[in-house]
Amino acid sequence: MKVILLQDVKSLGKKDEVVNVSDGYAKNFLFTKKLALEATPKNLNDLKLHKANDEKVAARLLEEAREAAQEIEKHTVTVRLKSGKDGKTFGSVSSKEIAQEAMNQFGLDIDKKKIQLDEPVKALGDYEVPVKLHPKVTASLKLKVVEA
Repeated sequence: MKVILLQDVKSLGKKDEVVNVSDGYAKNFLFTKKLALEATPKNLNDLKLHKANDEKVAARLLEEAREAAQEIEKHTVTVRLKSGKDGKTFGSVSSKEIAQEAMNQFGLDIDKKKIQLDEPVKALGDYEVPVKLHPKVTASLKLKVVEA
């Protein structure tokens, strides 16, 4: 019997795959636990429409991420940091502060979790900070740390 998987099933397949299983396994396990549907022409057509819709949504999200990346790369975010006489700084600049300053200065709504800082910025100067907006899109945010 051919079935359409509604969830990933270990050793059988991934979600939305059409697989061939025995009648007993389908009726007694997959259907009762709502892990699969019978592969009728109507269900196969619904699956096809569902996949087409998912592709449209994914394409739209990718395009929005590219537009956001262009907007981010236009601006330079300036963060003020207190420093001593020798140029030593007190504290550091974290991704949370960068996201907050981007919102305050330019109205850019950047999630702090998407800012890819290996370690907090602890010195004055100019930096390029990667911002991962989408698995295929990474923007480069210009960061300028100046003395307060």
